[in-house]
Amino acid sequence: MSRNKGETPKIRILFVCHGNICRSPMCEFVMKKLVADRGLADKYEIASAATTTEEIWGGRGNPVYPPAKRKLAEHGIRCDGKRAVLMTRDDYDRYDYLIGMDGENLRDMRRICGGDPEGKISLLMDYTDRPGSVADPWYTRNFDVTWGDVLAGCQGLLKYLQK
Repeated sequence: MSRNKGETPKIRILFVCHGNICRSPMCEFVMKKLVADRGLADKYEIASAATTTEEIWGGRGNPVYPPAKRKLAEHGIRCDGKRAVLMTRDDYDRYDYLIGMDGENLRDMRRICGGDPEGKISLLMDYTDRPGSVADPWYTRNFDVTWGDVLAGCQGLLKYLQK
């Protein structure tokens, strides 16, 4: 948590996936809505990032994948202006929780961070009663299943953090 003098400590969460255009931005904006709906927005810093540069061209990331953006919009959630960014080693020190979507993400996150000495890296679905991977709509094209995983994971994470 942040510990700047005079500032209320915030819980800092970074959601991470392969390209930062589908699953992790969906998590970022769903979690922002969940905390805002509970009047807790000032207690959290929430962002998302990629483990690869595939969606980042010339230093500028691609926007949220249109079907992911539409799925969020169906639930009244906007993600305007969000562009893919690359996770860095410094993110390990900046964030309290680094949440991946699947096992490949976890491996890449540990490589980027040089390990996980503080136990900050986990899978989103570990906060639910059905651990495993968040369905990847890039391959499945089923954004409804991904939405269900993201919502359940974010709700579970928030419940865990509120204890």
